[in-house]
Amino acid sequence: MSAERIDGKKISQDIKDEVKVEVAELNARGIYPCLAVVLVGDDPASHVYVRNKIKACEYTGIKSVSINLPADTEENELLERVQELNADPSVHGILVQLPLPPQIDEDKVINAIDPDKDVDGFSPISVGRLSIGLPGFKSCTPAGIIELIRRSGVSIDGKNCVIVGRSNIVGKPMAMLLLRENGTVTVCHSHTKNLREITRQADILVAAIGKPEFFTACDIKDGAVVIDVGMDRDENGKLCGDVDFESASQKASYITPVPGGVGPMTIAMLMKNCVEAATR
Repeated sequence: MSAERIDGKKISQDIKDEVKVEVAELNARGIYPCLAVVLVGDDPASHVYVRNKIKACEYTGIKSVSINLPADTEENELLERVQELNADPSVHGILVQLPLPPQIDEDKVINAIDPDKDVDGFSPISVGRLSIGLPGFKSCTPAGIIELIRRSGVSIDGKNCVIVGRSNIVGKPMAMLLLRENGTVTVCHSHTKNLREITRQADILVAAIGKPEFFTACDIKDGAVVIDVGMDRDENGKLCGDVDFESASQKASYITPVPGGVGPMTIAMLMKNCVEAATR
């Protein structure tokens, strides 16, 4: 048996096409969704991410505003810029690209973004809304994972879901979203005993630990759905995930590749959040 690949590129493209239609409908009503992207400094990876986000905006018809600030920008100056964007009615979504330079407190900046414009879903208010089931923005990567599972025709209801990793950006919101879908959720982390025993019981396994090819076929239940959030490099410098794709494919029923699995979904869900912000 060989697992079916979950094609994140195709599914993310479908979502962007749906967003494009929604944007056109909003435009017809005189509403022009707008995303403001703030980039501080010259981290090369951040520049690539921002470029990709702006490209997705162009494709879907969402207006984008780029604010590039030098690496030595003071925290107060950045907070002022965020407040200006909060007050600007033409801006629906605000995204401050992380990581920020060391002189700036990331939490302070995330807290400063108006929760109704927090399209990344990182603010404590967005996270709180998510945890008690109120409407709000969902963190883009976990929301994208739910779409990957759903659009592959897999039901989460009643399934044994295991998440490896408890970060604020993936692990914790992922647990909340799987609970919303009536999954039975276990969150594992660096202190978990018998980790591999637990992963072998998962109907749905979400690996998000940042260790190249850490999980192999023997860590996976027959017929499991395997979602690989890792973005690592193997010993040859080749891009890989937290799961050894070749061996895991022999046991899983569905599996996401790296690259081309979870990655493209994050930006697609960001576009979806922007439209939601404008619709509200």
